[in-house]
Amino acid sequence: MQPTDLPRPARPAGAPSPSPRHAPLGFAAFVGLIAGLMGLNALATDVMLPAFPLISGSFALQDPNEVQMVVSAYLLGFGGGQFVMGVLSDRYGRRPVLLTGLAVYFAAALWCVVAPNMTTMLIARVIQGAGSAAPRVIATAAIRDCYEGRRMARVVSLVMMVFMAVPVLAPTLGQAVLFVADWRAVFGLLAVYSFVMFALCAAFLPETLRPEHRRAIRPYVILAALRSLFGSRQTVGYMLAAGVFFGAMFGFINSAQQVLVDVMGLGVWFPAVFALGAAGIAVSAFVNARLVERLGMRLLSHTAVFLYLGISLLMAGFAEVGLLDAWVFVPLLSASMLLVGLVFSNFNALAMEPQGHIAGIASSVIGATTVLVGGLIGYAIGQSFDGTATPMALGFAGSGAATVVILLVTERGRLFRSGRTEPGAAHR
Repeated sequence: MQPTDLPRPARPAGAPSPSPRHAPLGFAAFVGLIAGLMGLNALATDVMLPAFPLISGSFALQDPNEVQMVVSAYLLGFGGGQFVMGVLSDRYGRRPVLLTGLAVYFAAALWCVVAPNMTTMLIARVIQGAGSAAPRVIATAAIRDCYEGRRMARVVSLVMMVFMAVPVLAPTLGQAVLFVADWRAVFGLLAVYSFVMFALCAAFLPETLRPEHRRAIRPYVILAALRSLFGSRQTVGYMLAAGVFFGAMFGFINSAQQVLVDVMGLGVWFPAVFALGAAGIAVSAFVNARLVERLGMRLLSHTAVFLYLGISLLMAGFAEVGLLDAWVFVPLLSASMLLVGLVFSNFNALAMEPQGHIAGIASSVIGATTVLVGGLIGYAIGQSFDGTATPMALGFAGSGAATVVILLVTERGRLFRSGRTEPGAAHR
């Protein structure tokens, strides 16, 4: 008897059926493993935030904003690497590309541990980001291989809810490492985590791409896929909206340590406040997973973006009149993060929905564009840090307003559709 022929316990009422494409992994195991893969990226950007002052001092950096390049260099490799990962995974399958990327991530993390100067560190971070592009692309493509429509949006929400435990814990983990070791040990933690994920994926994650769906790496095949992708108003619109919206999130990550510690004076409370924001995203992702199949992706995400814009404008207003202290900033930040989980998974699912036949390359282009657009906006926000929280607040408001404009153009002014008025609702 084959493992897949073994009798399975009855599943709880309302639980999603295991997809045969990720058998013998059950639904929960698949979600957990995919979440772990996506957590590689969150850990690589958040765990070293408490170490920024030590890294800056170790390399004798003159500009206090220069250390932010440790995050920006990673995002550059992460975004650029995604352009090729989808093409490779559509040709050779998900598993070999994923395992190669994890190996590159592991090697680059070790290089960061021994980096003698900032230049070497940034090169290693670009390579590490490129390696991390593989699990990011494969995670999204594997979900699309196995699910579609609102069920896909629910899976993405559950994945996000689980992997958001990483940024909740990451700064605390980084701070704990710094209590007992040098800042270089933080990058050693990334190496250990990537090694564990490599072992788990090699042992348990099956190939989710069907043989008949493999696509040769030929110019006309790639051009046909790109024509399908960029010919979809929905895909392009939500891809750009996601990039612009998350530019504010990248800006927050870049300058979180400076704003929360130097401006707000939170000191040792920095990891706790950062975790509070990340926990808000996890909570909203859980709410989205519970509601998206009933209310629809558009109603939830559009409502969240407008509420986010209102909170961001309020934050910017307090900043302009000099009243944005920790007692005002932290509650507004937490409220805005509570809305992010309603946007991320739905925007990504809406962008991917029309591209099931080219899930690999679509995941590549969508992921790369989102990260590069968001990374550039986040870099601009971070580099504009002037010793106050005003640039961050204005960045939040600007990203929210631009996202609303993109949504209006994409949906031709018809926002907030729900239920059977939403395209694709019949495929629940």
